[in-house]
Amino acid sequence: MFNDARLTNFIANTLALLAVLAMIASVVVWVAQRPYFAIAQIQIEPLQAGALSYVSSATVQATIAGQIKGNFFTVSLDKTRQLLETVPWVRHVRIRRVWPNTLRVQIEEQQPLALWNEDEMINTWGEAFSANQGELPDDAGLPHFYGPDNSERLVVQRYAEVARWFAPLNLHVSEISLSPRYAWSVELSNGLRLSLGRDPAADVADPHGRSGALPFAARIERFVNAWPMLTKRLNGRVVDSADLRYANGFAITLAPVSHTSTK
Repeated sequence: MFNDARLTNFIANTLALLAVLAMIASVVVWVAQRPYFAIAQIQIEPLQAGALSYVSSATVQATIAGQIKGNFFTVSLDKTRQLLETVPWVRHVRIRRVWPNTLRVQIEEQQPLALWNEDEMINTWGEAFSANQGELPDDAGLPHFYGPDNSERLVVQRYAEVARWFAPLNLHVSEISLSPRYAWSVELSNGLRLSLGRDPAADVADPHGRSGALPFAARIERFVNAWPMLTKRLNGRVVDSADLRYANGFAITLAPVSHTSTK
């Protein structure tokens, strides 16, 4: 009898506790669904110090209008992040809740390094992205990169190498191209076009390199070292292009001489 009474009291207490917990849960759910907790504000700010150059609050608001599901408690931050990362010029987003009805959105913008192929750009991380190039500053002066799909990082790496070699000559890379056969060509800021061929040191098809072929950097170094003396000997003649693919030197093509007629 005594044990039966204790068991009955235990069951009764348990049921009472469960009833209280269920009541509390229903109250919490009811409170959480109140309009007071509906997302009423989206705070937009840069992820790092400074100001946003390409992404506007209006663009972000237009993208997420009617797309965010749930309130302060139930909104999916991951799905909202994925949605916001579809906004042009947005590379990465961090989101956190701010009590009681606000989302704070920190945006990492794309930092354009170059134009890529026909209608894309490459950022400073070597990633291709699409955005309105008309929004670039008038003085952006971005170089133009060309290459096969998935070669973006390789082209950025090569660009950095070529730019470093020609910097002492006060020449900049305005265009660099990687052909489908992985041959390189470069156009410099003075209009000079360079044919560099394939790099035997990094040739996927021929990992041991071609016999007698100089590595990519060695061809450029040879040309850069010869350039001051070459321009001096040309006495003002303009070099239109140079072929650096030779084992023992390079070949140049001079621009046509313009003749001014005299009367």
